[in-house]
Amino acid sequence: MHQEFEPPEALRDTIKCFWYDKRNFGAQQSGFEVLPDGYAEIIFHFGSTCSIAYNGSLQPLPSPFMVGLLNQPVLFYAKNYLEIIGIRCFPWTVFDLLGLPSGKDGVRVFEHPIAQLQSTLDKYMQAGRIAEALAQVKAYFLDARSHIAVDSMLFKAGVAMRKANGTMPVSQVAAAAHATVRTLERNFKQSSGYTVKDVSGLMRFEQVRNQLWLNPDSNIAGLAHELGYTDQSHLSREFKRYSGTTPAAFARKAKKGKRVVSNDFVAFIQA
Repeated sequence: MHQEFEPPEALRDTIKCFWYDKRNFGAQQSGFEVLPDGYAEIIFHFGSTCSIAYNGSLQPLPSPFMVGLLNQPVLFYAKNYLEIIGIRCFPWTVFDLLGLPSGKDGVRVFEHPIAQLQSTLDKYMQAGRIAEALAQVKAYFLDARSHIAVDSMLFKAGVAMRKANGTMPVSQVAAAAHATVRTLERNFKQSSGYTVKDVSGLMRFEQVRNQLWLNPDSNIAGLAHELGYTDQSHLSREFKRYSGTTPAAFARKAKKGKRVVSNDFVAFIQA
């Protein structure tokens, strides 16, 4: 079960969506792969533990934890029932929104007052009151948003990048943000930990990934042209860089697997 919820108007400049996911992995520990995309996510989880492999053993993750911008797939592990409430943030706003320093950690454990929501959310989840749990999360972020001034330059840059699906050159992104390339890059990296080019590359990869997951028979050369890659080989190199596999191999996997897609988001892929 995967559902996505549009944020209130006041949060649309910082949050892409809120989402809920419930899965039964069975009694044995199972792995599920999360592929990179152009967002940073705060993850609350309930039910069984959610773990990640670290130094050869499974390390349980606290709730909440953060999945920052990924540059390669990450494998998580769970068993029995796992429920998740996720907050999908634009990467140039998430750290400002929560007052956290920027960093390039993919999966990140952090200390923050938002963790105080866990006990309240857990009670709602155990009672099956998902809507009320989500309302609590939205209220928290509405309050957080009211206390910060989001960088208007980064906001304008983000709007331009999203509209172009990551295909806009850095110079044009800077022009849309009414800033020099140097100033934009400095502020962007301070906020998200990544450059404009890094995030643009993830946005484009996400578009290709979603197209191949939904339509495995898509023409890869056509996608390369549509999304501004130099050619098919350029797309293939970038795709393998982020996914660890080729577009053709990913498409074959998509044909075999169960496609769980809502809007433009590809949910967890069972490993």
